[in-house]
Amino acid sequence: MSRTTQVQNVTINPKVSIQDDFWGRYIRLVQEVVIPYQYEALHDRVPEAEPSHAIANFEIAAGRREGEFHGFVFQDSDVAKWLEAVGYALAIQRDAELERQADEVIDLVGEAQQADGYLNTYFTIKEPGKRWTNLNDCHELYCAGHFIEAAVAYYEATGKPKLLDIMRRMVDHIASVFGPEEGKLKGYDGHQEIELALVKLYRLTGEEKYLKLAGFFIDQRGQQPHFLQEEWEKRGKINFWSGKTDSLDLSYNQSHVPVREQNEATGHAVRAVYMYTAMADLAALTGDEKLREACERLWNNIEEKQLYITGGIGSTHHGEAFTFDYDLPNDTVYAETCASIGLIFFAQRMLRLTPDARYAEVMERALYNNVLGSMAQDGKHYFYVNPLEVWPQACSCNPGKHHVKAERQGWFGCACCPPNVARLLTSLNQYVYTVHGDTLYTNLYIGSELSTKLGGAEVTIKQTSSYPWEGHISLEVNPAPGATAEFGVALRIPAWSTGMKITVNGKAVAMNEEIEQGYRIIRREWQAGDVIEIRLPMEAHLVFAHPQLREDAYKAAIQRGPLVYCLEGVDNGEPLSSISLSADSGFSERFEETLLGGAVVVETSGLRVNPSGWNGGLYGRTKAPVEPVPVQAVPYYLWGNRGSGEMKVWIAEGRS
Repeated sequence: MSRTTQVQNVTINPKVSIQDDFWGRYIRLVQEVVIPYQYEALHDRVPEAEPSHAIANFEIAAGRREGEFHGFVFQDSDVAKWLEAVGYALAIQRDAELERQADEVIDLVGEAQQADGYLNTYFTIKEPGKRWTNLNDCHELYCAGHFIEAAVAYYEATGKPKLLDIMRRMVDHIASVFGPEEGKLKGYDGHQEIELALVKLYRLTGEEKYLKLAGFFIDQRGQQPHFLQEEWEKRGKINFWSGKTDSLDLSYNQSHVPVREQNEATGHAVRAVYMYTAMADLAALTGDEKLREACERLWNNIEEKQLYITGGIGSTHHGEAFTFDYDLPNDTVYAETCASIGLIFFAQRMLRLTPDARYAEVMERALYNNVLGSMAQDGKHYFYVNPLEVWPQACSCNPGKHHVKAERQGWFGCACCPPNVARLLTSLNQYVYTVHGDTLYTNLYIGSELSTKLGGAEVTIKQTSSYPWEGHISLEVNPAPGATAEFGVALRIPAWSTGMKITVNGKAVAMNEEIEQGYRIIRREWQAGDVIEIRLPMEAHLVFAHPQLREDAYKAAIQRGPLVYCLEGVDNGEPLSSISLSADSGFSERFEETLLGGAVVVETSGLRVNPSGWNGGLYGRTKAPVEPVPVQAVPYYLWGNRGSGEMKVWIAEGRS
């Protein structure tokens, strides 16, 4: 089985190891704290956390204990994502004790598998006679997809085939139930996931049947007669979650029209980007231009009209969903962590299709802000929802804002996000570079070492980065001893930076030449010890929103490098709504070593409403006076780590 696959001259997952001061800290946090903590949480051994029941369900399904199924119908997926994160962690560094724990969990999963290959604890324990009867609501294929991803990651890390064999039996069972053949279900899951997982299984094994099954699920979606509609009607229009219903919203799970006809991101945000990821995978593997064009349309709609400045997607908690173009509220936002992670998956696959820096820009935005900000610095508390404005009292007293939390939670009954963060951070090495033909595209400026074949020679490239606090990056290029090789190194020109400078062995590179889709291409015959130096000015600056983005009219956000900044009440006093930025006021910056592991703090001057000058009534004809006030902003990803308080990303500008 090959661990490196070339598809249409694109190298999938070249060997990369992260060696970065900033991200190394978080990867170690996942290895040393997050994965062990989540292991205990899955076993219901964290007193302050909501019980998971996930492992208990497998023990019941395996016959090791008696009991009833507890938790959500998709509870199995939490175990799968934990195992996937373990696989990536073991690929970084083998750990005998962690491997033993994972092997024991895998043994348990194997015992819970049914004789025909079926694997799902809910339907095994609670409704064994209702398999595959409610694909719209019950996530059977979704859970299978996460276990397939876990099986691939664990096999690649350890070479142990047990979980892989379990899931290949499950996929064989699925293929006996679903497909275009007579007597099989022409259906697909209400929550996309298995499609992208099957592509991973195909890339690992090379077996075409897995690719064909992924394509079947994608192609069948949205076709008439609508499978999910017919299924719902057969159930007497009963919804698993809400009982008897009058209608079924097919756009919620992107099954309203065939995928190649979809133009706007709609419905549940996580489902959408998981599906778009699989579509991009299939477009790359099959050369399907209609699928590629649909991916580009959907990407453009998200990037240009439905993306938060922090890299979050999904505007409403009603269905955890997209709403409509330019509807991006800050205080009732959803921006689920899993949705941003799915967006990063989609961006990575689009980069494999086309090396365009705009995909890497969004990847970077989501990674450094929404995703990183979802986890507390202790690795044990998480945000499911990632707001851009928080008033704690409103979160607790206003029913419309109950989904927004002012402090990260220890765990969730629906705990999809914490293990998703763990699996992303431990697989971060897969997102740094893309190789197209004989050109290496640098998507993320993260300290790392890459080994791959370029220009016919084995090449090692060591990247050193001072990101995100400073914009000094170097890449040392080393073809195999005694060899020289001609190939291209493409360096992303960040959209947020002005005045990027590049040298090769100390000689300046012209920045107005060889620019392709946001990358500066350097093509030459490389020799051992050649060094590329990059200087990226990282000045704090204001960002403004599109005029149709009503929520942010007459407001500005602060950004420095890839990091979006915010105001917190602990630094600026409350209410933050009374603060505005002074017109034409500059910024000062300082590295604060004592701030949560160290961070650059941005300071400026502003104005604050003086409530003592108000007339005393609820409304009046005269504005309250304002007074000068210093303003301090911190990176958004750090907010909420110093106790409960107000937070605000978009700030009123130029009040007088």
